[in-house]
Amino acid sequence: MDEKTLIRLEFNKVRLQLAEYTGSNLGRELAEQLQPSTNIDTVLAWQAETTQARELMRFEPGCDFSGWHDVRSEISRLKRQALLSADELYRVGETLAASRRIKLFLTERKLKYPVLGDLAEGLVSLPAIEKEILAAILPGGEIDDNATAELAQIRRRIVNAQAKVKERLERIIRSPEKQKYLQEAIVTIRGDRYVVPVKLEYRQQIPGIVHDQSASGATVFVEPMGVVEANNEVRQLLAAEKQEIQRILTHLSGLAAGVVEDLAYCMELLGHLDFVLAKASYSRKLDAWQPKIVPDAVIDLKRARHPLLSGDVVPLDLNLGKDFTTLVITGPNTGGKTVALKTVGLFVLMTQAGLHIPADDGSLVGIFSQVFADIGDEQSIEQSLSTFSSHMTNIVDIINRAGQGSLVLMDELGSGTDPTEGSALAQALLEHLHSKGVCTIATTHYSELKSFAYANAGIENASVEFNSETLQPTYRMLIGKPGRSNAFEIASRLGLKKELVERAKEFLGKEQLQVADLMRQLEYTQQQAEKERQQAEQMRRDSQQLRDRYQRLEQELTARKDEILDKAREEARLIIKNASRQSEDIIKELRDRIAQQTAREQEEAIKQAREQLYQLHDKTVKKKIKRVQNHRPPKELKPGDEVFIPQYNQKGYVLDVGDNKQVTVQVGIMKVTVEKEQLQLTTAPKEEAGKSQYGRMIMNKAKTISNSLDMRGMLAEEAVLEMDKYLDDAFLTGLKQVNLIHGKGTGALRAAVHRELKGHPRVKNFRLGEIGEGGAGVTVVDLK
Repeated sequence: MDEKTLIRLEFNKVRLQLAEYTGSNLGRELAEQLQPSTNIDTVLAWQAETTQARELMRFEPGCDFSGWHDVRSEISRLKRQALLSADELYRVGETLAASRRIKLFLTERKLKYPVLGDLAEGLVSLPAIEKEILAAILPGGEIDDNATAELAQIRRRIVNAQAKVKERLERIIRSPEKQKYLQEAIVTIRGDRYVVPVKLEYRQQIPGIVHDQSASGATVFVEPMGVVEANNEVRQLLAAEKQEIQRILTHLSGLAAGVVEDLAYCMELLGHLDFVLAKASYSRKLDAWQPKIVPDAVIDLKRARHPLLSGDVVPLDLNLGKDFTTLVITGPNTGGKTVALKTVGLFVLMTQAGLHIPADDGSLVGIFSQVFADIGDEQSIEQSLSTFSSHMTNIVDIINRAGQGSLVLMDELGSGTDPTEGSALAQALLEHLHSKGVCTIATTHYSELKSFAYANAGIENASVEFNSETLQPTYRMLIGKPGRSNAFEIASRLGLKKELVERAKEFLGKEQLQVADLMRQLEYTQQQAEKERQQAEQMRRDSQQLRDRYQRLEQELTARKDEILDKAREEARLIIKNASRQSEDIIKELRDRIAQQTAREQEEAIKQAREQLYQLHDKTVKKKIKRVQNHRPPKELKPGDEVFIPQYNQKGYVLDVGDNKQVTVQVGIMKVTVEKEQLQLTTAPKEEAGKSQYGRMIMNKAKTISNSLDMRGMLAEEAVLEMDKYLDDAFLTGLKQVNLIHGKGTGALRAAVHRELKGHPRVKNFRLGEIGEGGAGVTVVDLK
């Protein structure tokens, strides 16, 4: 895209606003250099990473991607085999640690955020190098005593040697004989050597080496001869310490140099990730969303708001490229025509740059090969060009370069010259662009262009609504309605005499008046058609909702019917199985008795067996209808009563009692109408009372209990008691996972908590918190 077009459409301001949300120099550079793409695959990929980053910030508000540094200068020096300082190495170590942490966080969530997960795959994870650097170097660039065994030994010897020197000098300054020779009874350092301040006149009384003299000359700083050897030992040890530190830095720099290429690629990814998160933050600030993106040159904006406008912005509805490819916007000044042009152009650029747009769901933006804009005052004093000449220079360039798939935006087309010639020229330009298939939006004052739009297929009129009552624009875009100058109405409302207004109308030609009347009639007809279309659309939506609702209810009833039939079949199967088993028992018993009895006794046994079979048959047949036959219908019913419907084997609640004995009952998600005679009131059994009371207790706990317990500030014994009670309550209310907040501190409280959790009957397992969960200050417990 042409940089001048980006500036005219204020895309450069959007980039600057975006840059404010970055957290690193790398991210800021990417934001400030952002350019739209014309490749749909690239645009979709950029949009996807912005969308997923916004979802990540929404569902993982505690995620932290900071902690790394811009170490490009360090990488450049490592490539030249240079030795890094301790502070520089510490920055590299922290960057490696942050890279490993961010990579783990995003790859664990790759299924949910695949684009960000793929990005994180390229981050380095070098725990061994990271650990060695950060173990050797402390914050601020200080080398840790335990970086190596040699360094620890040297520093212990330095401390002992310095203590020996100080001890000897302390004896000197405490000596009553020597104190009178000293300016002050203190030990100080000059040139890395311990000295005492001696009065100049007593210089000979303290034998030693003079290392410095005060500004007044009254004091000399003397290293007594008795500590020279001890000071020499300190100096030798300090030199050894410096040499060992140099060796450590050389070793660590070599480790970093060995992975310098991975580190360089990691920096690019971290900078890009910072840029992606900035896009997501900017999207949240604008309340913006990803539009639907198509490969064609088409625009359909729903309630679009210009991102650089503040306050109560009137949303814009505009479409282009479907039913028409050229839009002519007319209307008075200060009506918002230029804002509409810039909004459309800026939204196209933002979309193709991977940014979300502040518009409602359903907005659609296509891919345009080029965007051209001729907006604003283009007068050039340096080139001695008038406003018209400057505009024409831009338009000539647009005409020569624009083609199918381009978007052209022209403000006040044909202005700055004779109105007759300007309008004719404007029509010729629009006709040429339209014939080439260019998507064009132009604003104008010329009434001739309104007729031009009406007379040509694929060209549409539009206007920004103007309230003639208040004489103020409403800034609402009206597609299909040309703008009117409203000059006569405004003049009348401002107090111009009626006869002057009528006289002014006489100066208009008869043809102009006819055209104006025709356009007013067309406008009225169009408004009525739009009103009827909206009513028809609303009726269609209502009928669709009703249809969907009844289809859903039908599906639910069918599913419920199948469920009831399956349940009945299963019960019948069990009844038959039980009856068959009992019949077999009766026959077996009969056979056993017949084999050992007389004929009369056999006859009596057969009779008893037959009676048992009849009883079993009656019991089996009547079991399913017993519930229906053995109940008395309720005498009185009122809304809210719980009832049982035997024929459905379901409980429900009465919603309405009709005059014709029809009762409406809510059964689950369905409403059914049944005869009053088919119902029976339910009563809560006594044995259920205890369960209900227990259930209410559980519900009360579930409403009040939190999924975390804060024990910071408690003693270990107090915290363990509180935690035990909390785990019982959490188990009763059905919580599966809870957080125990004990803080980091000395770690004593955490250790006590972990001891108690081991073997706890309610605990399945536990672990320390991860990123976003509180880290080592929180223990996450999974309950059984």
